[in-house]
Amino acid sequence: MKITVEIPTALRRFTDGVQTIECSSETLPDLLGEIERRFPAITKHLRDDSGEVRRFINIYVNEEDIRFLGGNGYKFQEGDRVLVVPSIAGGAPERL
Repeated sequence: MKITVEIPTALRRFTDGVQTIECSSETLPDLLGEIERRFPAITKHLRDDSGEVRRFINIYVNEEDIRFLGGNGYKFQEGDRVLVVPSIAGGAPERL
């Protein structure tokens, strides 16, 4: 089974500039492990110390948030497109 993982610009410095990764994982924990084996530097940016996806990282499967598809229990399907999206805060400071 082949799925495609899209790596956003903000995380590409940890994947040697690679934009997409072809994977064959069945579940999200397997997928993260596969990515981390290929690119160890990305590990601390995807998961916290307990091994859970960091709360500022969102994972989408075919444009649907994986949390609404079953989270870690979701079984990837042939051709799924996975997007890793780090939440980025910013903007102008509030004026008093």
